[in-house]
Amino acid sequence: MSVFAKRLAERQTDPEGRRWIFVPPDQLSGDLGPLSREDPSELGIVVVENRWKKSRRPYHRQRLAMVLANLRHFALEQAARGVAVRHVVAEGPYRSALGALLAEFGSLRCMRPAERELRVDLGPLVASGGLVELEHEGWLTATDDFLKSQPKGPPWRMDAFYRAVRRRSGLLMEDEKPAGGKFSFDADNRKPWPGQPPAPEPPAFEADEITVEVAELVERHFSAHPGEVDLASLPATLDDAEYLWRWAVRSCLPLFGPYEDAMSRSSSGLFHTRISGLLNLHRLLPKRVVADVVELDIPLASKEGFIRQVLGWREFVRHVHEASDGFRDRPEGRAQCAATPGDGGWSRWSGSTWNGGGEDDQLDGGALPSALGAKRPLPLCYWPGHPSGLACLDRVVDDVWREAWSHHITRLMVLANIATLLDVAPRELADWFWIAFADAYDWVVEPNVLAMGSYGVGPLMTTKPYVSGAAYIDRMSDYCSHCAFDPKNNCPITNLYWAFLDRHRQALVDNPRMRLVLSSLGKRSSAQVRADHEVFERVAFALE
Repeated sequence: MSVFAKRLAERQTDPEGRRWIFVPPDQLSGDLGPLSREDPSELGIVVVENRWKKSRRPYHRQRLAMVLANLRHFALEQAARGVAVRHVVAEGPYRSALGALLAEFGSLRCMRPAERELRVDLGPLVASGGLVELEHEGWLTATDDFLKSQPKGPPWRMDAFYRAVRRRSGLLMEDEKPAGGKFSFDADNRKPWPGQPPAPEPPAFEADEITVEVAELVERHFSAHPGEVDLASLPATLDDAEYLWRWAVRSCLPLFGPYEDAMSRSSSGLFHTRISGLLNLHRLLPKRVVADVVELDIPLASKEGFIRQVLGWREFVRHVHEASDGFRDRPEGRAQCAATPGDGGWSRWSGSTWNGGGEDDQLDGGALPSALGAKRPLPLCYWPGHPSGLACLDRVVDDVWREAWSHHITRLMVLANIATLLDVAPRELADWFWIAFADAYDWVVEPNVLAMGSYGVGPLMTTKPYVSGAAYIDRMSDYCSHCAFDPKNNCPITNLYWAFLDRHRQALVDNPRMRLVLSSLGKRSSAQVRADHEVFERVAFALE
């Protein structure tokens, strides 16, 4: 018997006569839904360790360990409260595992899953009435908030949504006006980090027997998956979550604002809180962290910058994902979808074939938008052991495979930027992020990559492609000083940028936010334009 099974058996209570709840693996909180207000002695929960789900894509092992360790600790926490726990190990879709339990329990309740994939999987059970769907209480905003902020429908804009929910909630508002005189301090939060004050070292966690056992299970059952399990970087218990949050409050948030967009080879996170994975599992609740930050005695720019990320962007992208059915519903019609889940280039990197969900998989592999016609495969340099020679990209890729994480600017302005300049297919790029990052779920990774990172859905959610040459990376980081290329003379990223603008000039020419850069493009000589395209072809060929 495993350590977890033994501990759970020791805490189990009589399961008879309970009202049963299915708890998805990203709703791991006793402070949400029926668990937060109903008598524990009258409740039972079903938690499912789904190996089929974990094998649909070659997810980073750290991600697998983080989800599984938190799921097991949550089950033990609820058992200790007197909640009956049914622990299920599934080798197929959730609907099969839960369908088998409905004959025993009669019905199950479940808060509406955040993941579209899980909602579709469970759809037949909801339609039959066996699984009763409740409102997801982890969100800070309602669908109505989103719809009222976008009265004309798409294109959707975060700024309008953020202003509306600030006004509705009263957060950082004074006499119905934004604190400090403006809703966003984003323009003030763009300083490069000069090396001082020192960036905080991320906290280290002490793994207990449950977490160690999970790491061993991941190594045993998911050995083909990339990455390694780093127990010291794996928060698994409620105490771990609290420790991480207190560290973030003390060591990160006071300086988060001014250095929010900075990047450094000496610190993968700088003053970012690293709580996104725990927020998305609901081990830390969004409403709690926002309430805490509102009360902190820190600069307003840092306070607003953090709240904009959680109350603004995080909520906005989930509404966009749901409103567009994961970008399947577009103003121009229903989008084409991949037949099966992509592996983000894992097969080319490993030399093997990823089999995904197999015959039981009735879910598609996601929408295939490409507003700019980008179709190239993701370069192997996004995988371990294949350096590109670009110091910025190589450092961030190394960070990702070491930590299953990087902060939002390295994701956007290094990883997504370079892939977009190379015309990488948005779907393959999104699949890679989904696989590599511990905090990635369809509702968050697809808007951030298919829309924001790659401009794959055009102006549906963002106003322009978020691309840059070497000058931006040089200004906001210290990568370039450790690179073989000079950002002012021979860095190919600058040529890639100009070649990208020239290739897609017709698609972008009517975009008012692109007029200035397209005007600058028009001033480049024919020899420069030809050289830009030659660099693009050489780099794309070399990195494939």
